[in-house]
Amino acid sequence: MKSLARFTALSFIFFQLFIMGGCKKDDHPSTTNKTPGLQLVTDNLISPVAFAEPPDGTKRLFIADELGKIWIIGADGKKLANPFIDIASKMVSLNPAYDERGLLGLAFHPDFKTNGKFYVFYTAPPRPGTPVPGGAGAVWNNLTRISEFKVSAADPNVADLASERVLLEADHPYLNHNGGDLAFGPDGFLYISIGDGGNKDDVGNGHVPDWYTVNAGGNGQDLYANLMGNILRIDVNGSPYNVPADNPFVGTAARPEIYAYGFRNPFRFSFDKGGSHSLLVGDEGQSLYEEIDLVTKGGNYGWNVKEGTHCFSTDNDLSERSSCPTTDSAGKPLIDPVIELVNSANPKGGGAGIAIIGGYVYRGTALPSLQGKYIFGMLSQDGKANGKLFSADMATSGMWSNSPLALNGHPSDLGTYLKSFGQDQSGELYLLTSDQEGPQGTTGKVYKIIAN
Repeated sequence: MKSLARFTALSFIFFQLFIMGGCKKDDHPSTTNKTPGLQLVTDNLISPVAFAEPPDGTKRLFIADELGKIWIIGADGKKLANPFIDIASKMVSLNPAYDERGLLGLAFHPDFKTNGKFYVFYTAPPRPGTPVPGGAGAVWNNLTRISEFKVSAADPNVADLASERVLLEADHPYLNHNGGDLAFGPDGFLYISIGDGGNKDDVGNGHVPDWYTVNAGGNGQDLYANLMGNILRIDVNGSPYNVPADNPFVGTAARPEIYAYGFRNPFRFSFDKGGSHSLLVGDEGQSLYEEIDLVTKGGNYGWNVKEGTHCFSTDNDLSERSSCPTTDSAGKPLIDPVIELVNSANPKGGGAGIAIIGGYVYRGTALPSLQGKYIFGMLSQDGKANGKLFSADMATSGMWSNSPLALNGHPSDLGTYLKSFGQDQSGELYLLTSDQEGPQGTTGKVYKIIAN
């Protein structure tokens, strides 16, 4: 009995020591130190590029596939058998190997629960008989179209294809640099990103001259001839829309829809769900630098005078100019990005990847270690199916520090192309991916970033 009592006492002492000091932090992991991982949401897609959860409390997720279909993931986590809408018949035909056109953007009206309205950005066939500036006999490649649709009165999981109301159309000269994102801001207005028209260097047919004559072309710096190279801001509650009275160029000769300018291909952007609700834009670079911009009303973000923080040259886009202006012809400063990464094509080496994909500020609860961090990524690191994630610490001034974001099971890359990000109403984040760079195959997937 004494031996048993002694054994019991010693066991209790050792147990107390274990609890008080012998247990390492990693022995009892919490959500604060867990490595983020991926959970498959759905697969068998082609090229998923846009994601939205409507503000209606149904917990449904909507995935836009580049080829023209929007799919619904129900609250039970299962993809519905039939698409919410299919607008492929309204679009240009896409090149399977690579294309930047198609169904690119999706946004739900803030009052969607009561009015059933949603908005899409897609590329329609070009309008015939319209001359292209700078190109003798050249034709437009496609037509940027922003349209409103409504949900079918008979079925909340089916859109009424006949309800289309075209809000805005703009001629586009090349298949690339369409921009293509849509989002309602905290002010209730619809924001739209449109690229500089395509080709390269902001030059070629449909690229008008601007104030900076050292570099050719200049849709990014032009405010008058077209809507390309800009972030637009409109009020959808109009016919076909209204221009907000406080848009920065209202009452001038410039296009009043323009909210900010000087962009190359602002493919994805987002508003922070918390903090000061910042507008963050991922602008894809030419060959040297990729950038994330913190966008303010009326701001000029530099393209094609600058690429990132560096002076750009249309004479040789692999070589920086030694100097360039810091303001435009109106005296407005050329605003530098808050994040700049080296493109993999940059001769200096050390590239982080190809084609930056703007993401979101994490405002979920599953991963406290990411709270308030801006999560973004690269389509690919070197032209292969090896997209990559990054995490940045937001700052009140200067450049934001950033670093690669490793995922459990994916320490160095995603093993697939990163096409886009998504964020649900709870602030949790999603990745839209495909093993194909172009809109082909059925390897498209959607993942949720979770705590492992």
